[in-house]
Amino acid sequence: MSQLQGILTRLKSLQEQASGGEAAQRFFEVNGERKCQVTYHPKTKTYELEVFNMKEKSKKYQFDNIDMITIEIFDLIQ
Repeated sequence: MSQLQGILTRLKSLQEQASGGEAAQRFFEVNGERKCQVTYHPKTKTYELEVFNMKEKSKKYQFDNIDMITIEIFDLIQ
């Protein structure tokens, strides 16, 4: 549960960083390996999740719900 709370806290701080109208980004890593990047777009109030995979091209997903993207990130870093 504390890991979910940590992810949620980071996503909320991403919203605060983007308050000037510019998109804000954050990486999530496991043991120094980047698993994904999250970009918050304040104009549309959406999150873009880019999932990195060494064998394939990265994939991007859009979320308008902070809880849903939190769960997705949690699953990626487990």
